Amino acid sequence: MRLLVINPNSTASMTEKIGRAAKAAASARTDVVAINPPDGPVSIEGYYDEALSVPGLLRTIQTAAPFDAVIIACFDDTGLDAARCLTDKPVIGIGEAAYHFASMLANKFSVVTTLARSVPALEHNLHRYGLFARCARVRSSEVAVLELEHPGSDACLRISAEIGRAVAEDRAEAIVLGCAGMADLAGQLSAEHGLPVLDGVSCAVRMAEAMVGLGLRTSRLGGYAPPPVQKLRASA
Repeated sequence: MRLLVINPNSTASMTEKIGRAAKAAASARTDVVAINPPDGPVSIEGYYDEALSVPGLLRTIQTAAPFDAVIIACFDDTGLDAARCLTDKPVIGIGEAAYHFASMLANKFSVVTTLARSVPALEHNLHRYGLFARCARVRSSEVAVLELEHPGSDACLRISAEIGRAVAEDRAEAIVLGCAGMADLAGQLSAEHGLPVLDGVSCAVRMAEAMVGLGLRTSRLGGYAPPPVQKLRASA
């Protein structure tokens, strides 16, 4: 099984971190290929960055070597619907995967993300996935995405403090980490706070393996029908 894990931003160090997390979660026979577009925004923090990153994401899928499933490793689930139009292979966003896992582990979960400007997009997705009622709150830690790439930053401490507030104020029973750049923090934070802390990259990898194992494919009817050939040629 070959999983294509795409970081839609252009920061290679984050892609390497995401790749390590994906490989750690994957089964022994699963081949994980982590990649990012060569250009585009260096981080995705809100609607504008999302829009800028979608063309590179779609080109990456179109030009990739054969794969069995795609994982979009941005917690906003950037370009998810458009990507599903390009292939009948499963395409999974790490946000959607983590929300579904959390909803099966706890009555209420809170999301701890990066900046406040990212909160509305995540709330929108929770409504869209039908899981808004299961989420106690989407919280910002005011940690910029690229701070997660600096070993000397206090990013983990600030994220941990926000988790503490989620438990005390939201009565959250589980925490979803709202950024792919936090993928390496879940185990440490779960042990520290004594509750499930979910990393969307790991959740998406296991969900992708299950879908491929069951032989499931994305529907070609309705909204996920493939785009007309002339449009694909124009965008190539």
